[in-house]
Amino acid sequence: MPDCRPRPVLCGEVLLDRFPDGRAVLGGAPFNVAWHLAAFGLDPLLISRVGADRAGERIRAAMHERGMDTSGLQTDPDWPTGEVRVGLEDGEPQFDILAERAWDRLDPNALPPLPAAGLLYTGTLIRRSPASAATVDRLLQGPLPLFLDVNLRTPWWSTTATTALMTRARWLKLNEDELRRLHPDERPLAERAEALRRATGAEQVIITRGERGAVLHAPGQRPLRSVPDPATPVIDTVGAGDAFASVLIAGLLRGWPAGTTLHRAGRFATAVVGLRGAVSEDPAFYRPFRDAWFG
Repeated sequence: MPDCRPRPVLCGEVLLDRFPDGRAVLGGAPFNVAWHLAAFGLDPLLISRVGADRAGERIRAAMHERGMDTSGLQTDPDWPTGEVRVGLEDGEPQFDILAERAWDRLDPNALPPLPAAGLLYTGTLIRRSPASAATVDRLLQGPLPLFLDVNLRTPWWSTTATTALMTRARWLKLNEDELRRLHPDERPLAERAEALRRATGAEQVIITRGERGAVLHAPGQRPLRSVPDPATPVIDTVGAGDAFASVLIAGLLRGWPAGTTLHRAGRFATAVVGLRGAVSEDPAFYRPFRDAWFG
């Protein structure tokens, strides 16, 4: 019998981010978003795949320790756990996403029972392999509306495939550079974002702009904006977009007004860039947000 509680289902890559200083931290956009949602108490279901290796054991153990549902975490007997080599160029993170990893071989026939209500979060990177793309397509046949986090990583994307996927989404999140790459014209950002919303039929299009905040476009209303606190120290911008997405999803599931959701998403992303890494393993980091927004 299907689970009737509204839950976020997240499908995509889970991996280790390896930094030049030798650190290896848990990562992957869907994993990061799921981790934050679990810390908020929203019981996410993560669908991904790890290798039968030490990295996979580390990921599974971390999820168990945080009380996260691991029923959607598959194990591949042959291919290793995902890995990304992270570098910095002009202060911006650069990613070398290694190919032929466990998350490229998601099995659509090994999905756990899915909730009847909630939403489905996925990105564009998971579609770089036929098996994982087929798994996402299987999930899209279900009742959950799609929150698409556009994530254009060369060479793992095409305009045609990305545009087709965007037309299936109720909510679209992408950054300013991704909007420019998908719609390379000279119109102001607001006009291009609204044109994208109309072309895809999305209910909301959220454009993140780094230190300039974010803008939300929805039909019948003026764009909503959030601006981060410029006084906040920035330690590491890796995972800022994932932090932002997690609160957008929380707001959709809890029925917050769009302006409230956008403001809270900006606040949380600002807090996360003050961390070293995309997530915190300290429950105390999340407690003020959980008490204020979910108490």
